[in-house]
Amino acid sequence: MNPSPQQPTNVKQLSIADHDHVPMQLDEAALDAARHSLDQASVTPSYGPWRADICKLLNDALATELVCVLRYKRHHFTAVGLASPKIADEFLVHANEESAHADRLAKRIVQLGGKPDFSPDTLTQRSHADYDDSNDLKAMIKANLIAERVAIEAYTQLIALIGEKDSTSRRLLEDILADEQEHAEELADWLA
Repeated sequence: MNPSPQQPTNVKQLSIADHDHVPMQLDEAALDAARHSLDQASVTPSYGPWRADICKLLNDALATELVCVLRYKRHHFTAVGLASPKIADEFLVHANEESAHADRLAKRIVQLGGKPDFSPDTLTQRSHADYDDSNDLKAMIKANLIAERVAIEAYTQLIALIGEKDSTSRRLLEDILADEQEHAEELADWLA
């Protein structure tokens, strides 16, 4: 059917979906709050009620990393046997990488306005991974592999929980997760 002379040809028929469309726009009240809350540095209103929960989750991850540093350091200094010098050196590399993870987590907690919890009294209670004082090289490797697998699972869950609530923390956790996966692969190769 041809359009009538009174109806322009460029008129668009609106669908039901068009009526439900909400225009994309920024929250002006949140932008105004960001202009005036300078004492909160990078913490803006978009963090909403999640900031404290995210800090707690990151503090538990911090405890996990610190326990992993201690476990790897102990294994570095106590590993003995024919293959132990090379593996002990790798334990030290892993300890240093876990320490760097802890530093990054602590920095992010501070950026969120939280306080990183380094209390030695509660580290093992808050850690997702266990400390280990094995003396046998194979038992050390196995304990570290178990801890890395636990860390992988914990970081995977943390990433899912945080999702879009805090993209900076999520990206940090994704970076750490990639390192933990690499550690687990290496440890699994040593056990084989």
